[in-house]
Amino acid sequence: MAFRIYNTLSKSLEEFTPIHLGGEVGFYSCGPTVYDDAHIGNFRSFLNADTLRRALELYGFCVKHVMNITDVGHMTEDDAADGGGEDKMAVAGRRIAEAKKSGKLPAGSDIDPANPYAVAEFYAQRFLEDARELGLKVAIEERTHPELMPRPTRCVPQMIALVEQLVARGHAYAAKDGVVYFSVQSFPQYGKLSGNTLDNLREGEGGRISAEHQAVKRHPADFMLWKPDPTHLMRWASPWGEGYPGWHLECSAMARMLLGDEIDLHSGGEDNIFPHHECEVAQSCCATGRPHFARVWFHTRHLQVESEKMSKSKGNFFTARDLFAKGVTPAALRLELVRTHYRTNSNFTLQGLRDCQRMIDRWSAARVALVERAGAGATGTTIQGPMQRAFIEFKDAVGDDLNLARAIAALNTAITEPIAGDAKSELTALDAMNSVLGVLERNTALASAAGDDLAAKVEVLLERRKSARAAKDWAESDRVRDELVALGVRIKDNAQGTTWERAL
Repeated sequence: MAFRIYNTLSKSLEEFTPIHLGGEVGFYSCGPTVYDDAHIGNFRSFLNADTLRRALELYGFCVKHVMNITDVGHMTEDDAADGGGEDKMAVAGRRIAEAKKSGKLPAGSDIDPANPYAVAEFYAQRFLEDARELGLKVAIEERTHPELMPRPTRCVPQMIALVEQLVARGHAYAAKDGVVYFSVQSFPQYGKLSGNTLDNLREGEGGRISAEHQAVKRHPADFMLWKPDPTHLMRWASPWGEGYPGWHLECSAMARMLLGDEIDLHSGGEDNIFPHHECEVAQSCCATGRPHFARVWFHTRHLQVESEKMSKSKGNFFTARDLFAKGVTPAALRLELVRTHYRTNSNFTLQGLRDCQRMIDRWSAARVALVERAGAGATGTTIQGPMQRAFIEFKDAVGDDLNLARAIAALNTAITEPIAGDAKSELTALDAMNSVLGVLERNTALASAAGDDLAAKVEVLLERRKSARAAKDWAESDRVRDELVALGVRIKDNAQGTTWERAL
């Protein structure tokens, strides 16, 4: 089977062919900027990249996946090619200072809000915790290979060397304001990834960028590589004065350092296409002299919540840990974020989480049954069972531009069929499908915000309720039911006993 994926650069579906046949696939993903906790929209992009990596591995490719953790360079006006406004780490420091005053910082978080390195490290560790719970393989690997998730603050020498190359080759210049800019006119392909043209970009000059600032540039779309600023929170010595790198520069330098001059895959959210990825292409190709920076560009579209744009003011803004604290399993959250095709806008809903949890519970039950059959020696038949048949359809679907909806449908069909075939072969097929979905091993509730294990607490309360009902103490039984409701739990009584589920 061929593996096909949509390439933003060519605007078409392509059969994936790595640069080095039979060798390692180099994959770079734009990761989080650690000035706050990552929200579920961020995680949709990260998890889609992880799913792509897992699908490629199912097809037999060996993937080296790198994802940066950005701890410097982001400004409040990042949608401009230069960046502008205020340093986001300064904004994060103020927010932490306010949280400390109000006592709302998590227990044990003694952070100096004036120290941007400490602020960045605080949020970086929280991101890694969430990412590992959700099964992001690169975050799990980071424990033993931290270089796979590089921090820009630790790679500044590589960035300075890249700027020096661009200046020496005539692709960058130091302007009168002291800032080093990339000259977009020196790279005729600038705009190919995003569909922009230099004429359109010239027409769009101005806006938040002052006329004085634009006047020192050779073209309005020229973007910042290095800015001398002795007052900036985080700054380093350079040939152009003490200052800091532009955020587009960072990914080019780190990808080159870890994956080489030309890479197979690069991913991010669709909002990264311009200016960030467009600028990455220009500076990387001009520094290396190669026709490509990344052969294939993979972009995830936006996430809405209950059909609305996610917003704190609307009360529909969720981080992963917000939902974990409500008893949502990492498995259900992961599946809800990736099951809608990555090239369509996704509508995240609480009902969707419930549906995902029910599906995963059925898959988990099927796996338990197969493990029991395999352990009992139910093997040896040559008949192909439902899981093996589903795996053929599943693999074809994920190789068709990550068509997870079709892949999941194949698995759900197999679940409804009677168990048949060699139990070990069936189990192997189910595990292979889960290797892409990454959910069965995460189908557990996490600790609640109070630090209690939800499942253990529910079981204790159910035992109390059972005793109360046996003693016909209906008032106590009702009190326990109220406690369960407060925990976000729905219970059902039947002839076999009492079952429970998370009521989101």
